[in-house]
Amino acid sequence: MLEPIVGSASSERVMMFLLARGEGYAREIARFFATDLDPIQKQLAKLEAGGVLVSRVAGRTRLFSLNPRYPMIDELRALLEKALQFYPDDVRERLLMNRRRPRRRGKPL
Repeated sequence: MLEPIVGSASSERVMMFLLARGEGYAREIARFFATDLDPIQKQLAKLEAGGVLVSRVAGRTRLFSLNPRYPMIDELRALLEKALQFYPDDVRERLLMNRRRPRRRGKPL
């Protein structure tokens, strides 16, 4: 949906994932969208160099998130949130469901 504006599908995927989940790493984003790792890594590097994203290292993993100090962060968030409304329901639900740890044994779904 935002591909013509942001320049590539990978860039749109990266920003949508980070908006919905708060933070993430390259392989996680690539697995979520079932795409190759290389274009995701290139977009993360490009967006970080442009100041749109920031990263931090946790162990051996580089975690990326939207830069709260980016001058147009409010406008970018508004644009991404509006575009997220037009995503298919199943993709939107998967994006917004953020499970980071295993489910307790015996807990009902």
